[in-house]
Amino acid sequence: MRVLVCPDKFRGTLTARQVAEAFATGWRRARPDDHVEVLPMADGGEGTLEALAADPVALRRVRVTGPRGDGTEADLALVGVDTAVIESAMAAGLALLAPERRDPLRTTTRGVGELILAALDHGARRILVCLGGSATNDGGAGMAAALGARLLDAGDRPLTDGGAALAGLARIDLQGMDLRLASVEVIGLTDVDSPLCGPSGASVTYGPQKGASPDDVVELDAALARLAVVAAQDLGVDLSHEPGSGAAGGLGFGLATFCGAKLRPGVASVAEAVGLPAAIGRADLVVTGEGALDATSLRGKVVGWVLEQAQLASAAAAVVVGRADVVIEGVPVVTLIDEVGEEAAFGDTRRSVAAVAERMANGWGGAA
Repeated sequence: MRVLVCPDKFRGTLTARQVAEAFATGWRRARPDDHVEVLPMADGGEGTLEALAADPVALRRVRVTGPRGDGTEADLALVGVDTAVIESAMAAGLALLAPERRDPLRTTTRGVGELILAALDHGARRILVCLGGSATNDGGAGMAAALGARLLDAGDRPLTDGGAALAGLARIDLQGMDLRLASVEVIGLTDVDSPLCGPSGASVTYGPQKGASPDDVVELDAALARLAVVAAQDLGVDLSHEPGSGAAGGLGFGLATFCGAKLRPGVASVAEAVGLPAAIGRADLVVTGEGALDATSLRGKVVGWVLEQAQLASAAAAVVVGRADVVIEGVPVVTLIDEVGEEAAFGDTRRSVAAVAERMANGWGGAA
């Protein structure tokens, strides 16, 4: 049989490629005559640069401002003739901060803007900004400031970095924006379809995982609403309700508003780039997965998208995850914790994935 392995990363343990290769190794041990195809996936968040940066590719290491204002290094991928790929999590990601330093009232996307400047310096005519995994909730204000925008308070003073400062926003001045942006196509690859504000917006849905208290969430949501109001007032556009505008703490909104970016579902864009739809069409069994399966996994994420495509192609599907908080009707969900125990699942995830794959392959005899 033809088996396609197309997981997302297992955050904190294995990259998508490592998961896929471990699964393929285990499956082949049990069924060496099967054809196993590996296509690591991503949804616009962490790991997207790796999934998209196929040969020929050149990586450039760039020193940028990190989410709390200190320096960090991030990769810029130059793909083909004139395309640059940026992963916002490398400059403003949650993984860059220890838990005690996470504070979405103050974290900034300034480093993302600096990566965009680096892409422009390298002659990029098309810039893909992968959104997701951010430690920020500033609506892309820091990014815009790095590109030359001025976000000013009532006294015409530039705002400080961070989401909380947006509550004092009075005026936006784009006269200093880098002129090269006018002739460049910018695309934001979103890993969620959330709007900027409200019950399903950036602050309410994702603020708590970035360190926001309940009071912080209320403050941040109001601050992003203020950003949307002033942007509509001064720039004549309100994109706060666009699907994906709430991605990466509102960075999707910032890209669309300040850079004229088109927002696209990250998983569909990555899938198209790596040829996943055709691969699903060839497969008898499609195996996907991620570290933790929850309700958001079926909304704009790899698992949900792959399962939809497998169903359309009439291919059998299975999901392998570290742990699962939801059940998917009609689809087997195999968890490492249930199969090998928590210690092995987290202590040696690669071997655990291979062991689970071998066990699954041995039980799939009737599907051959």
